[in-house]
Amino acid sequence: MQWEQRGLLLPAPLPVAWARSHAALPHATPLPDGRVRLHFSARDDLGRSHIGFGELDPSAERPEVALHPQPILDPGPRGAFDDSGVTTSCLVERDGVHYLYYTGWSLGRTVPFYLYVGLALSDDGERFERVSSAPILERSDVDPLLTASPWVLFDEGRWRMWYVSATDWQLVAGEARHSYHVRYAESDDGIEWRREGVVCIDFADADEHAISRPCVVRDGDVYRMWFSARGASYRLGYAESRDGIDWVRNDDALDLGSGDWDSEMQAYPSVFDHEARRYLLYNGNGYGRTGIGWAAAIASA
Repeated sequence: MQWEQRGLLLPAPLPVAWARSHAALPHATPLPDGRVRLHFSARDDLGRSHIGFGELDPSAERPEVALHPQPILDPGPRGAFDDSGVTTSCLVERDGVHYLYYTGWSLGRTVPFYLYVGLALSDDGERFERVSSAPILERSDVDPLLTASPWVLFDEGRWRMWYVSATDWQLVAGEARHSYHVRYAESDDGIEWRREGVVCIDFADADEHAISRPCVVRDGDVYRMWFSARGASYRLGYAESRDGIDWVRNDDALDLGSGDWDSEMQAYPSVFDHEARRYLLYNGNGYGRTGIGWAAAIASA
């Protein structure tokens, strides 16, 4: 699959109090009227991430994102697993209920931060309530350090999740540096998850230390995953699978080129389909400091 890069779709910062910097971790949800709801995370004056959205028509010649003024999810109360920020991961609609899977952030002392998977539900896609004041993927013997960035599909009668789990923290040049890769879990209800430590995407070489934000799409009998992988900086990666568990990486198949806004980094991909065309959303330099960019799939001859 080849892509036509289209540059910035949503530049940052934005003119609302909860988005003083960054527009990161995009996720698109097609709406019945043909528009697309673009969910993303942005930071307030204190550097805490909130989750909000805007709406657009991707087929327009120059799409403009109409920003919803209020966030749909704010950081949790002091001391909670998500009191330092909430960042977008994945939204699933099932039986009229909107499931917002997200990453909750809290700050640490021996390590810079802790991450945990949270879940909030909504009947209308605009007013969300947490299912619990605790994470749905807490630390465990399987995932003893952190969990983050869940991507969820309801697939053949079961809930399936691909998520980030840390393998260790190391001191590098006097600073704590994380290592994490992508693992797999299953659920009967989308809330309680079974984890067995199955690794789906591991490090390609010794220089790679972070694999983040998986996005999984099923096309017939092929599962496709887009993700970002970090050595010196983040770049986009791609893999395919027949069962969603055993994956073959082919990062060279994903070459977007770059512009000024993503010359140093490309990260946090998210794919969606609209009017028989596939689009790729992602972030560039500064982990979303420049905003959200996009690319359109080029149809094969």
